[in-house]
Amino acid sequence: MKKTLFLLLCIVCLSLASAQDTTKHIRTGWNFGVLPSVAFDADLGFQYGALTNIYYFGDGSTYPDYLHSFYAEAAYTTKHFGIFRTSYDSKYLIPNHRLSVDITYLPDQMCDFYGFNGYNSYYNLTYSDQNDPAYITRAFYKYRRDLFRFSADLQGEIKKPWYWNAGLGLLYFGVGPVNIDRLNKFTRDEEDYLPDTVTLFSQYVSLGFIKPSEATGGAHPYLHGGVTFDTRDRQQNPRRGIHADAFFTYYAGLESMSSFNNVKFNAAWRHYLPIIANRLTLAYRVGTQLNIAGESPFYLNTYLNQLYMQRVVYEGLGGANSVRGIMRNRILAPGVAFANIELRTQLFSFKVGKNLFYIGLNPFVDAGMVVQPYEDEIHLLNTANPILNDISPYAIDRGLYVPHFGGGCGLKVAMNDNFVLSVDWATAFDKQDNGKFSNLYIKMGYMF
Repeated sequence: MKKTLFLLLCIVCLSLASAQDTTKHIRTGWNFGVLPSVAFDADLGFQYGALTNIYYFGDGSTYPDYLHSFYAEAAYTTKHFGIFRTSYDSKYLIPNHRLSVDITYLPDQMCDFYGFNGYNSYYNLTYSDQNDPAYITRAFYKYRRDLFRFSADLQGEIKKPWYWNAGLGLLYFGVGPVNIDRLNKFTRDEEDYLPDTVTLFSQYVSLGFIKPSEATGGAHPYLHGGVTFDTRDRQQNPRRGIHADAFFTYYAGLESMSSFNNVKFNAAWRHYLPIIANRLTLAYRVGTQLNIAGESPFYLNTYLNQLYMQRVVYEGLGGANSVRGIMRNRILAPGVAFANIELRTQLFSFKVGKNLFYIGLNPFVDAGMVVQPYEDEIHLLNTANPILNDISPYAIDRGLYVPHFGGGCGLKVAMNDNFVLSVDWATAFDKQDNGKFSNLYIKMGYMF
């Protein structure tokens, strides 16, 4: 093992030393194309569809930053998660301002639900394992969640490197039990049919942990505003600098959701430290999301707020977009904190026609934890429910404010520093965070 690690280190060092200098490469005009939207996520399954990302660089004077970016994607996954998204981003449409507009619809027939407060909710793999005598249903830790999102965000300069941010939008969540009949229609093998039985979501609803007023979802228009400190050398794949922001988001509840008006606070610090110029960068991020006023429905607590959209979905916490290796939405609470650290390497770079490519590796460690729990001591109330009885001893022994850790390594293939194919392998450090040892995520771009 030591010899293997030493050999890998030698290869990385030689590659960093010998890679050609591509910092003078400049892209001009339009850069676009239609590509298959093919990806894989340990939580969502294999993704198939199509996407296009169109960049306009003008005369190249701002490269690698673009003048305008247009994005469109339509895809579906084998675990019944859909992606239908269009977005626009520019720092130049409105002089001295950044405008971002996003319209997205994300139907999810099998959304992950593992209970509240992280480790306070016990994860029993046998309930969803068809080969185990204790099997209940593959949908035991699932529910239906359809999300429609509209956002329009504007950023302006206060005095470099300080910027102000303001935006408005709408989040609509359609929530409910898994639609067993619909999923069974597309199941060929009778052994894989989902039984109509109890799930963790239905138990939370029946016990009152999820209120009737939030059990079916709702519409939440929002306003947010804050400040950003940005000294990065580039928007995409920065090599040096700091990108930090802090902002408040006010969510309103329409009609029957009027009791769910709330205010959330978000803060994040991202730091990029060059170790070898243009070849090796240490990148880390720490952040938090807190509910500081009013009551937030549980499904809003699965969503990480952003000042402007750069990804399809922002789940919190667990999974490809927050804490890799850990199950999606494993850490569900009104207030959470998270951290990520990566060592980003550029091993080889080369040109194909007018396009610049590079290949890199990035080992990483991610963490997340509850900092503002649900007030109900759920593990003390489970004695009335036979399905949930096994939570109590584990939750009491483990405690609440305990970090969840995951880690692994990623492979990056980039074109023109903007289009990045990311293949991340990760594992959870605790079996309570994932019943599988190996978790693979194939996505676009770096996580932060």
